Amino acid sequence: MLETELQTAISLAKKASKRILEYYDGQIIAEEKIGADSFAEPVTAADREASRIIVKGLTEAFPLDAVLSEEETDDIAARLKAERVWIIDPIDGTTGFIKQDGDFAVQIGLAISGEAVLGVVLLPFHNKLYYAQKGGGAWMRVGDSVPVSMTVSGANDISEMTIAISKNHPSTRMRTVLDGLGFRQSVRRGSVGIKMGLISERECDVYIHLSPRTKMWDTCGPQIILEESGGKLTDIYGYIYKYDRAEVQNFGGIAASNGESHENIIKKLRPILTEIGRPSFSAKLRG
Repeated sequence: MLETELQTAISLAKKASKRILEYYDGQIIAEEKIGADSFAEPVTAADREASRIIVKGLTEAFPLDAVLSEEETDDIAARLKAERVWIIDPIDGTTGFIKQDGDFAVQIGLAISGEAVLGVVLLPFHNKLYYAQKGGGAWMRVGDSVPVSMTVSGANDISEMTIAISKNHPSTRMRTVLDGLGFRQSVRRGSVGIKMGLISERECDVYIHLSPRTKMWDTCGPQIILEESGGKLTDIYGYIYKYDRAEVQNFGGIAASNGESHENIIKKLRPILTEIGRPSFSAKLRG
């Protein structure tokens, strides 16, 4: 079991969250950085400080492990040699943080031999914590309440299902997907971790993200939480993500579901992806 690792990650997420909220309550100054995919994206002092808090804490607690954080330089050689890699997004949903709309999360994941085995997703503004370790189930805790076990829905009829989609990255291609699949309703939220959490909470059944621009730190922590609640995560063509590859970018987008509906969703999604000209990039995913 990974109980020591889980409690350390939760403690560090809470410590980072406290500092993030201090920035959140003041004037937030956003800068631009060039991300791992060579696109400009926003960053704040809160992102950087939260990253330092988490990275320092993990490095001290587990000195033999590799650490990958969105806000730190990636030592690719060391990371690929390590069996255990911590993968961190200090603020997933920086746009929501800057807008002060509450939709952002601290995400910490642990991958062993490329497989996500532990995840912590903490929503500072909502004081909500999702967490899981492989074989231990998925749990949610709001404030100081007793943790509750999470189990996904068993829905499989798309016309009766609710899909989570991006609040801050709307696209005409996503509109085509929604029209083509015919979900009952859609929910727009920020942060990958939040949207996957909605599936684990049964507030949604599916989350689809077409863009190739998410990274390993967006999905590692949330993935194991989703899986331990009974759900499934692949790319939009059904390929499984691994976390022991040199390339951090999730070229295949995200298809997260309650598991029961996953094969049906992927099957119905394929012709729509061809229609909108969205390639699979499957070779890069396995690189």
